[in-house]
Amino acid sequence: MPEPAGARLVIDLDALAHNFHVLRAQAEGAEVAPVLKSDGYGLGAIPLARRLWAEGARSFFVARLAEGEALRAGLGPERPAVVYVLDGLTAGSAARLEAAQLTPVISALPQAAAASVWAARSPQRWAVALHVDTGMHRQGLTHEEAQALARTPDGLRGLDVELLMSHLGSAAEPSDHRSSAQLSAFERIRPLFPESRASLAASAGAFLGPDYRFDMVRPGVSLYGGGPEERPDPRLKAVATLTAPILDIRSLRAGDRLGYGSRIRVERPTRIAVLAAGYADGVIRAAAGQGHAWFAGALRPLLMVNMDLAAIDLGDAAAQVGDEVELLGPNALLDDLAAAAGTVAHEVLVRLSRRAERIYLGEP
Repeated sequence: MPEPAGARLVIDLDALAHNFHVLRAQAEGAEVAPVLKSDGYGLGAIPLARRLWAEGARSFFVARLAEGEALRAGLGPERPAVVYVLDGLTAGSAARLEAAQLTPVISALPQAAAASVWAARSPQRWAVALHVDTGMHRQGLTHEEAQALARTPDGLRGLDVELLMSHLGSAAEPSDHRSSAQLSAFERIRPLFPESRASLAASAGAFLGPDYRFDMVRPGVSLYGGGPEERPDPRLKAVATLTAPILDIRSLRAGDRLGYGSRIRVERPTRIAVLAAGYADGVIRAAAGQGHAWFAGALRPLLMVNMDLAAIDLGDAAAQVGDEVELLGPNALLDDLAAAAGTVAHEVLVRLSRRAERIYLGEP
């Protein structure tokens, strides 16, 4: 009998395109600028970006300078796009940003000063974005710093502030008053830069209503199937499907214990399937005991996750070695797996390992 292969990760770019168009309809005329940081949330930034460009995306966001350089090279000259780097202008990065035609997102006064000094050496003005802090307190210029920058004659010398942006901290909870407070703070800062486009909303914020959309929304996790309220949303399709073959089928007696430390005790006779996937493939260990996998038309309890193996309760389902089990996908939903693991969909995605065989469907 041939040995079953390991885990397989199928990345459905048609589903990605569907989600992009759902978000574009939701944004009601605002530009939709996909966030492709952390290698496209672990799914491969280049194939994602190429398909999104084919669907009409013309601006992208990454976190690191190297991510921006890789994305620019992957898009190539035939796919011109604006690529924003959220880290902004870090030490020694100006020449590389300029060479790759990347737009830094300035989030501190020293970065603004360094950008202005760099721009002074060129006859052309340098395009930048400004990130202002409206209450998340993670990155960004304060209101007072933004005022000082806008009102200082040399503060923005040589720079074109193409985009003014901030980030919502509680958008996944639509009733949370902190989002409206951040909106008010952003609206107070916006007149300081009247020529700049504005962006406040990411995935969840795009669903909060028209007041939050401004000129651009910057979706990340919802492009990849994560619901804007951190629970499954039927409007969005699963982009990533992780499957693994059954390696073995075992029958346990009531009282038998399973796995390391004998922590898992079955209370009744139980048939289990041992799968060729584990946390080395991105199945988060903490999901065991709470999460489910999809097999034979039903969700099956996920009993154990080790480095290379996982186990599910088969119930009375017919099964044989080599059968495929869906650990993540259109039936074993991303947000449900995240909730079972006590985390968010973003982490589930970025943990998906390169060990699993990757297959892209719908490449342009």
